[in-house]
Amino acid sequence: MSGMRFDTRLVHGGRRPSAGTGDVVPPIHVSTTYERRAQDEPRYFYGRGENPTREELEECLAGLERAPFATVFSSGQAAAATLLSLVRPGQCVVSTDDVYAGTDGLFDLAARQGVRVRYADLTTPEGIAAALAEPDLALVWIETPTNPLLTVVDVAEVSRRAHERGARVVVDNTFASPVLQQPLALGADVSLYSTTKSIAGHADVLGGALVYRDADLHAAVRAYRTTAGNVPGALDCFLVRRGLHTLSLRVHRQVATARVLVERLRASPVVGAVHYPGLPEHPQHAVVKAQMSAPGAIVSFDYLGGPAERLLDRFTLFTCGVSLGGVHSLVECPALMTHRPLSAEARARRGIGESLIRLSVGIEDPQDLAEDLSRALAGGT
Repeated sequence: MSGMRFDTRLVHGGRRPSAGTGDVVPPIHVSTTYERRAQDEPRYFYGRGENPTREELEECLAGLERAPFATVFSSGQAAAATLLSLVRPGQCVVSTDDVYAGTDGLFDLAARQGVRVRYADLTTPEGIAAALAEPDLALVWIETPTNPLLTVVDVAEVSRRAHERGARVVVDNTFASPVLQQPLALGADVSLYSTTKSIAGHADVLGGALVYRDADLHAAVRAYRTTAGNVPGALDCFLVRRGLHTLSLRVHRQVATARVLVERLRASPVVGAVHYPGLPEHPQHAVVKAQMSAPGAIVSFDYLGGPAERLLDRFTLFTCGVSLGGVHSLVECPALMTHRPLSAEARARRGIGESLIRLSVGIEDPQDLAEDLSRALAGGT
């Protein structure tokens, strides 16, 4: 595996020799328990702890970032909650100030257990220095690009400074996927994924993953997962692994289409600011070019043509729905949908107004999507 390039590792990573049948596609191991002698040292003991199909997925995900360890979970939230469970009361978590609303919810739960959570602007040297001066700093949480404003954080710089403080760095890499961004290579300690999104890619399975190099962290994460039971089933792991085969093909197609849609948006009189890391005027465009191979397939923009609900109703090919990264294109209004659990004041502080629209670009024909977008913006004519 070490000599294989990324796209080959997507297909061949985690594959094991079949047991005499010649299966090209590995079988799905659904058993929850395993026969053995009582005195045997257990390799497979009980499905909450061990499962061959789950391990094949983990080996593939680890190999994509050339890491020794990956652990998969029943959802991205379960993966994130496991990391936060390792932070002790009184310790501090510093997070980018624009994060997924579900992450906000987990931070609230951690705060109730005595963990101090500080949101900070991690896009400037001054902001990084101030945030990382917190006492008892345990974890720095980077989401980049952020949801939904697509702000980009310099992973290498934040990681360098956090490690000087003895803190661990996690990067929520869900938006970029390992195709476009490799957090561990940039200096982060953990890559976090909702595999529900681009990695599985078909909106038909939930999952999450942590990818990392530290053996002590691995032992703690596995012990917590086995005890808490937040494991994915064998069929879920099979579906995520199957989606990985086409991850690179899908993401590059989606990025190419996103660029087309961005130009349509910039030309529309009813569109204000367009938030996309690939634009030269993006505030962190230089960082994007340094740490991402392409700017991604998520676009957000300010709609100036009336209530967001009316715009959402006018799309034909873009489905109004939450989530992202799948083969189907989606459109949503974060203030009314994904970030609705936040207070109006919290949304306002982050710049998430009711005119902000987020697109997740699928794999449909680029021209059809562009025409659908133009019709919706023009009032459905």
